[in-house]
This record gives sequence, C-alpha cells and structure tokens, in this order.
Amino acid sequence: MKYQLFHYRTDGDVVRTGMAVATHCYDLATVAGNDAIAAWSIDAMLDDWSAACAKLEALAAEVSMNPSRAAAAALDREKISFAPPLVRPGVIYAAGANYRDHVAAMSKAFNMKLSLDPKSEGIAPWHFIKAGRGTLAAHRERVAMPGHTKTLDWEAELAIVMGRRARNVSIDNALDYVAGYTCANDLSARDNLRRDNVDASSPFRFDWIGHKCFTGACPLGPMLTPAQFVASPENLDIKLWLNDQLRQDSNTSNHLYGVAEQIAYLSGRLELFPGDVILSGTPAGVGMESQTFLRPGDVMRVWIEGLGELETTIAP
Repeated sequence: MKYQLFHYRTDGDVVRTGMAVATHCYDLATVAGNDAIAAWSIDAMLDDWSAACAKLEALAAEVSMNPSRAAAAALDREKISFAPPLVRPGVIYAAGANYRDHVAAMSKAFNMKLSLDPKSEGIAPWHFIKAGRGTLAAHRERVAMPGHTKTLDWEAELAIVMGRRARNVSIDNALDYVAGYTCANDLSARDNLRRDNVDASSPFRFDWIGHKCFTGACPLGPMLTPAQFVASPENLDIKLWLNDQLRQDSNTSNHLYGVAEQIAYLSGRLELFPGDVILSGTPAGVGMESQTFLRPGDVMRVWIEGLGELETTIAP
C-alpha cells in the first residue's frame, strides 16, 4: 500500500508528522498509538530508514484495511498547514545544466556553447550547494521577494532525499541509498550571480550565495514519497505553472546525468548522509530563457508525476 509522509504545523506552531494513505491524510502519532514511531519526525526516521519503512508499511496496510481505526487521526488535506518535509536537512546539492531541453533552450537564447552530451565529452556532472534550513519553504508558503534581486526565477526540480550513508557507491547500487523523492523549486536571483563591477578575470566575479541562497529559496514538498513507490526516477513527468500558465513541461528522461549517476559522482567526492538532498536539475522553460521574471503575487505550482504538487506564492 502506497503511503507518503509530511510535516505539518498545529495552531500552536508545533511541527508534527503526518501520513497520507490513498487520498486520506492522518496524524501519524494518533494512528501509530503506542508504537515508538509515533514520536518520530521524518528527519529522525531517516537515521534508521529501513526500520522506519517496515513500521510504516505495516501501519499503512492496517489503515487501508481498516480506515475506521484511523478516523480520529484524519486531517483535512485542504486545511493542513504544511511544513517542509525535512525540518533539519543535511546538505542540499543542486545539479546545474542537467536537462537536455534546458541546455538546448539556454544555448539558443544566449548563443552559448553548451554540451548536449557531456558524458561523451568526458565532462563530469557539476553541483552547487544551497544552504539548508534557512532556504526551505513549505507547500503553500508565501516567500518574500528578496530585496537584492529584480530577476527572481523559478526552476522545477525532482528532489532526492538520502536514506543511508553513501561513500564511493556505484551507479548500479546508488538508488539503494535513496529514502524518497519530493518536489522542489530552486528559486534563483539571476542578477546576483555575476558582479558586473568586478573584473571578469577576478575569482570574486561570481556570487553563488547571492544567486541561490536566501530566505525561502528552496520550496520543498509537500510530501516525501518513499523510493519503493517510484518505479524509476528517470521517467517522471515534471511541470511548472506560473499563474496557471504552463511554463515548464518535460520528463526526467531528459536528465543528462541520471539520479544514480549524480549520487555515484557526489559520493566519490565525499560521504553523503541521511537527510542530504539532491536537486537533480531543471527542464526548459525557466524565466531566464525569455527574460520573464517573478513579481510579488505570482503563484507557482510544481507538479511531478506520482509525487504531488508544490505551490509557492511570492509575497511583497
């Protein structure tokens, strides 16, 4: 029985863990009763993901077979005040230029010489890092328009959450280290990447912190879908709507480097830990391609097949 996990806030701003089974949402602690898992956050589950999964699978099956048992724990999905699915994430690694259609669109728009087949040219994947807790935003959260940018952009992304420590893992085994998947929006302050008043030859020319790290820069959620319910992370439709206009429409089959390849590459450089997140890149249709950028009041919706839909509003 498929289940998903989420965090939500009570009226007292306490973060609790929820479980979605079929179309219903429940408070996990109420459903789990005296089981130790009742007190676990998703972050805590990741520290012993195999044990947590066994308990969660049994609980989801029980709820599915006897929904009246969980009636007292039911939550109204439309009224849930979601929190990010990770409260204390590890490192957030984000892949750059990793969708074939996005690279093609950027090459055309800016007359750039970008490789559409980097593996054949011996080019390794590359990642930057987004700050953790300070950048997270939840489903239906309002993210303040950063005062330091006039060209705020969207990037729909598949997010991978690690569930095991990974060091020097092979591509063939890499997906065994994944706890689950969720939706992400890699918000980007495009005009902060390059400092035009700094000489082009200077190592201080580029500012990745200003570009990618600010309050709310990484909306994530609404739910974590365990990896066993995703047949392949390389065949998922991914879409983003801006104010109900479809702007990104692709499939993860357009990854230049697949999820397993990214995990293998990163784990060859350093150890990955449970709770680390990998943003796997964004497809064509970002605002930079058409020089269309976000404004206060804009609403974005990131949808990924089988994972759900993540909504973010840009506040004044």
